[in-house]
Amino acid sequence: MQGFARIAAAVPRCRVGDVAANRDHVLALWREADAQGVAVVVFPELALTGYTARDLFFDRHLQDAASAALTSLASASAALAPLALVGLPLRVGGALYNVAAAVQGGRVLGFVPKAYLPSYREFEETRWFRPGLEVPAGATARIGEADVPFGTDLLFTTGGDLVLGVEICEDLWVPAPPSAGLTAAGATVVANLSASNFVVGKAEERRLLARSASSRGKCAYLYVAAGPGESSTDLAFDADAFVCENGAVLAESTRFLRDDQLVVADVDVEWMQRERQQTNTFGDFARAHRRDLRRVPFRAGAPAGALRRAVSPHPFLPADAATLARRCWEVFEIQSNALATRMQAIGAPRLVLGLSGGIDSTHAALVAVAALELCGRPPAHLTCVTMPGLGTTAGTRDNAVRLAGALGAELRTVDISEAARLVLDALGHPAAAPTVEALVERLRAEPGLGDVAVENAQARLRTLLLMTLANQIDGLVAGTGDLSEKALGWSTYAGDQISMYDVNAGVPKTLIQFVIRWVAHERVERWAAADPQALRETLFAILDTPISPELLPADASGRIAQLTEATIGPYELHDFFLWHFVRQGARPRRLLDLASVAFAGRYEPAALQKWLRVFLRRFFHHQFKRSCTADAPKVLPVALSPRGDWRMPSDASVAGWLAEVDAWTPPR
Repeated sequence: MQGFARIAAAVPRCRVGDVAANRDHVLALWREADAQGVAVVVFPELALTGYTARDLFFDRHLQDAASAALTSLASASAALAPLALVGLPLRVGGALYNVAAAVQGGRVLGFVPKAYLPSYREFEETRWFRPGLEVPAGATARIGEADVPFGTDLLFTTGGDLVLGVEICEDLWVPAPPSAGLTAAGATVVANLSASNFVVGKAEERRLLARSASSRGKCAYLYVAAGPGESSTDLAFDADAFVCENGAVLAESTRFLRDDQLVVADVDVEWMQRERQQTNTFGDFARAHRRDLRRVPFRAGAPAGALRRAVSPHPFLPADAATLARRCWEVFEIQSNALATRMQAIGAPRLVLGLSGGIDSTHAALVAVAALELCGRPPAHLTCVTMPGLGTTAGTRDNAVRLAGALGAELRTVDISEAARLVLDALGHPAAAPTVEALVERLRAEPGLGDVAVENAQARLRTLLLMTLANQIDGLVAGTGDLSEKALGWSTYAGDQISMYDVNAGVPKTLIQFVIRWVAHERVERWAAADPQALRETLFAILDTPISPELLPADASGRIAQLTEATIGPYELHDFFLWHFVRQGARPRRLLDLASVAFAGRYEPAALQKWLRVFLRRFFHHQFKRSCTADAPKVLPVALSPRGDWRMPSDASVAGWLAEVDAWTPPR
């Protein structure tokens, strides 16, 4: 798949001092990486000799055997596609260095020496090796009959988005690791050849450092430690290896496994480049710490076959329950605290909310009650207004009434049906009728009359009522529209698109449902006016109600006639597109490639294309609604405020994006 690079961490069995056996294990794993279409495979520090050889490193036999093994591996690499990074001791002049050798295409491309040598606690590397920091820029080292680049000033590049930097073990643990300079100079993947003996808690510390390096460096970070077979004289080793990308662990080894292992992951180098373009301080750092590095070319192709990484169908939702619960708590606290701050800043007004009985207004009501609590105010200072119209069903209306009662909020009911009829009659609309009952029957008999004017008249009337009521009682109208609706423009301009504070605008539809469930389990005891269980049951009933604007009449049996997802498509798809389009800058074919992995077996390729067309058209065409949206707190990495994360012209053409959707062919 274009834009990705397949990389692998290889953990071979080791026999300390048995260079021939170690070479064979390295070669076997290298061949396995080749069979799996890997572009770069990384072996541990001093893999050819073993890290714990100690004073045997001084032995000329061991040094020569390691160099001969490297020459043998280079010859074998002529038939292998991946670039390999192999650790060994290398004699250069009168000094010995702990190096990573880059090998591909039948030859050694370069040597990167370890910059920082630990000699504290259990470490004693300065006893044998010289630090790479002392190697002058532009140096070379001889291997066989060839002089190859040697130094910490090397980057290995394909000429595209895959640029490889190298550091060795301790280099990651210093305050300013070499990887910072390597990523500033363009490395999108940093490989760390490590030995790293294990003590309790060290695995978490390694991941902390590597995740931090990959996040700050906008890169992938591959870490591989020594495996089984290293000496147990004073130390133990756990075969730890993992791949990070921009702060997250993508894949990891089975620690303490006593067999050879290959950990493979496809890393998103295209996204890394996007992150760097978008984060101006990354470029500022790169310019301030510019360093002349030698660029050594190597070959790599895009990964073939199935993508070797998980692609979540719900990127806004953490995979594990504990993290999801913490995320829901954070979301709710951001929203309620932001609303409380706004209330206090403008004189602690009452809150006014249109309560429909759907999930968005329910969530906003919960946030409003929490904000009032933070301000030391009772829930009765929330005025909920239910405004039944031409399409309101008894189920949603009853849910709204029960919710307001369970929360202890004030409830007002204002039927807008007659007002909507008067507006349509005044305009001479084809659906106009002398009574509300006649209007409803006409719309049921002739569904084509239920156009956008019929729908939006009701939405604007509701906003008019809420704003007028807020003026009357010195209140603040809290908006209910969520992030998914903002992206799709699924709101009525000057209707539900407008509020005085938009508490839900940073939370997507797929996440709001989980936040409501979290509130039902964690917070209802604090708010329920009389019966917490009644509030909990009401919330669950609301969650079970189909998503609908209810602007057109229900059928004769009272069933909802207007289902949102039947019109604009599944929200889970739109939230997926939103995340990857805005957060990762994915082009249309990439969106579809990723969606075909995430939703394999659930949506046919044609359906993915259909709903992506809808997403893109609506996202582009409805920017004008976002351009004048109310204030709202940013909650997640994706936000669409015109004053913050997303600034886009309202008249941009979507034609090029749609053409790429039409030209897409599903990956095989």
